[in-house]
Amino acid sequence: MIDFETPKPIKQVCNVVETVAVNMMRPVSRYFDEHEHEIPWDFINFMHNAIRSMGGTSMAPKEEKSAEEGGEKRPPIGYQRLGHMVEMLAWGDAGLYLCLPGGMLGSAAVAAAGSPEQKKRFLSRFMGEKPVFDAMAMTEPQAGSDTSAIRATAVLDEETNEWVLNGEKIFVTAGHKALIDSDGFVVVWASIDPSAGRAGMRAFVVEAGTPGIKVTKLEHKLGIRVSDTAAIVLQDCRVPFENILGSPTVEKSTKGFKGAMATFDATRPIIAAQAVGIARATLELLKEELEKNGITIRYGLPRQKLTNIEREIIDMEATLRAAWLLTIKALWMADNKIHNPKEASMAKVYAGDAVVKITQRAVELLGPLGYSRELLLEKWFRDAKITDLYEGTGQINRLVVARHMLGYRGKELR
Repeated sequence: MIDFETPKPIKQVCNVVETVAVNMMRPVSRYFDEHEHEIPWDFINFMHNAIRSMGGTSMAPKEEKSAEEGGEKRPPIGYQRLGHMVEMLAWGDAGLYLCLPGGMLGSAAVAAAGSPEQKKRFLSRFMGEKPVFDAMAMTEPQAGSDTSAIRATAVLDEETNEWVLNGEKIFVTAGHKALIDSDGFVVVWASIDPSAGRAGMRAFVVEAGTPGIKVTKLEHKLGIRVSDTAAIVLQDCRVPFENILGSPTVEKSTKGFKGAMATFDATRPIIAAQAVGIARATLELLKEELEKNGITIRYGLPRQKLTNIEREIIDMEATLRAAWLLTIKALWMADNKIHNPKEASMAKVYAGDAVVKITQRAVELLGPLGYSRELLLEKWFRDAKITDLYEGTGQINRLVVARHMLGYRGKELR
């Protein structure tokens, strides 16, 4: 059963992360919003050392030892710990959070679909002396939410036993940092058999410095501006045979594709946690500004005796708590290795909707002050929208939820 009491180890980590959010993220939040793509090295280097001291990477949490292995006998909390950390970091600044080393979808894909040898080879890099970055490249100009439309190809050169990748990828979060880092890597999705549809889709680890892969563009964005979002081209890019995640043979089923897609079952609740962090920051600041103007929330009174603003604030707080509970449930299921695609998508849909509505309404309620750059509210409004878009749009995640609730397969409900 889910315990609604936050475990002590998570509380301890959150206390440390809160200090970082308050003292290292909030003070520079506006600066890095205005200096798009400038890499925040001081923050990155500090967080790299902090993450190492805590024994894990941000998107691939350290696996707990079992009692038989000499560990403490307690419920697994790796993803729940990660969710709490991300919520607090996003409270500090969502863009800076996305600049964390060793914390992007690439490492999550390796953790979800890689072999033990691959996990050791690639994930151990994040515990070295210097920060290492990773990314995942899936979206293409003609293939956004519809992954079956991916055109990037991977052909096996049997003479050299290498995969030859060709294609174009866009909207790759942290793609630039991952490829300028000597130990970084990008997990690229490509088809080993285009005629097989999704059954032919595989993920490949392309390491920085590999000839044939290059960044062609950095996007200028509405929000999370400090985080680089890259366009990448692969032209006769050769990677070792063993860098494929999953089986190198095409099966009749889409088992290999589904295995790689399991990445999102773990990371969509993390995006939900990011949304909750932004929304919580917004509500806290909104209430502070209202109190400066003599408006306090009178909790406990009958609804009909409250002002309209009081009712709105209470409704927003209830929405935020519901989003957090959905998020914690999905993370708890991930920790306990319970199949959670429905719950992961529900958390992301609800939290993504909630943060957009909460940040927008906060800007509106404070009028010119909310719309101005004097406060961070307008920035959080811009940062919020990405949580509804990346790692599956709200519309796609609603489809995922509907399919699981109604018992339909993907081709039956589109």
